[in-house]
Amino acid sequence: MEYTHKPVLLHECIDALAIRPDGVYVDGTLGRAGHSREIAKRLTTGRLICIDRDMAAIDAAKERLAPYLDRVTLVHSNFSELESVLRQAGVTGADGMLFDLGVSSPQLDDGSRGFSYMQDAPLDMRMDRSAPLSAYEVVNTWSYEELRRILYDYGEERYAPAIAKAIVRTRETAPVATTLELVEIIKGAMPPAALREKQHPAKRSFQAIRIAVNGELDALEPMLRSAVDGLNPGGRLAVITFHSLEDRIVKRTLQEMAKGCTCPPEFPVCVCGKKPKIKILTRRPVVSGAAELEENPRARSAKLRVAEKCDDFDL
Repeated sequence: MEYTHKPVLLHECIDALAIRPDGVYVDGTLGRAGHSREIAKRLTTGRLICIDRDMAAIDAAKERLAPYLDRVTLVHSNFSELESVLRQAGVTGADGMLFDLGVSSPQLDDGSRGFSYMQDAPLDMRMDRSAPLSAYEVVNTWSYEELRRILYDYGEERYAPAIAKAIVRTRETAPVATTLELVEIIKGAMPPAALREKQHPAKRSFQAIRIAVNGELDALEPMLRSAVDGLNPGGRLAVITFHSLEDRIVKRTLQEMAKGCTCPPEFPVCVCGKKPKIKILTRRPVVSGAAELEENPRARSAKLRVAEKCDDFDL
């Protein structure tokens, strides 16, 4: 199979990780293995741990990473289990970790997965197809209050009350079974002016439901802290986000770990003894250039933040 996938911010991620041929690295969101492939290419005696909750990604990677499988370990798991994954892999410290958050291109492109508001499919949206909760359950069993909350909190959808009310009203007659059924309900609940906006009217609602189904935001801060704990001193952490909710959590969590002393400013000397765990290497997030955006429009909202574990942090 010809390898044509263009991973987002690829060169920027590789530069950020400062890969050593003998180092240990983690790709916590394998996806199409685009980033993993470039990391593995640069290893000789080193090792790469690749994690994905989608078994389809693990299976596809066996072919895409075939030339490098002697230095790659593929793990079917969620990055929320990072600490356990590293322990079971025998990794006591990594030299770099990369997390490319959100839904992956193959999940979007496969209409049958139910992530897309452009293709008709059963309501699913599970990144891990063995997980019990799907979009069907969220849409058809969650209360009006819960639906309104996730649409507003996770989708930043200003018409959340009207859309939640329309979903509840529709499902009283028959369950909402497919993605395009849901799209029509969403569109029907929005005013004409909103339907004329450049962004697809269902984009924010689909994002919200997907995040709820997969628990994406709940796992993010604990994962970042586990990742820093799992790095060797001087090791790099690179995180790509695709929407403001993710980016705010990543930014805030990295800033907290970079802060160190929490004593009140009027204290003449530090008594808390806390030291920074990391130093942030990106004052502002790295974004895609014009050439990448022309080639891959999905990169438009991507933001890369990078941090390095402090050498003197007491492990």
